[in-house]
Amino acid sequence: MSFWQTFITTFSLIFLAELGDKTQLSVLLLAAQDRPIWGIFLGSAVALILTSLLGVFLGAVLSRYLPPQYIQKGAGAAFIIIGFLLLAGKM
Repeated sequence: MSFWQTFITTFSLIFLAELGDKTQLSVLLLAAQDRPIWGIFLGSAVALILTSLLGVFLGAVLSRYLPPQYIQKGAGAAFIIIGFLLLAGKM
């Protein structure tokens, strides 16, 4: 897959996944509290960049030791656990 195909696929997936999630709602609430919007934007953008960088490096390291299907199943299980924790009010 070319760089641009990978870029467009990644952008589309992350953009759609981030719409309406906890992060976006948190940023919306911060902006609604009459805080400096550029501080909110830059803080949230840098945080997303760093968490994405961490995910890319962690994925690259894990893929050296684990088959992709194990990583996919582990990520799916993590989403389910986080979902239950959110529903239970633990997060």
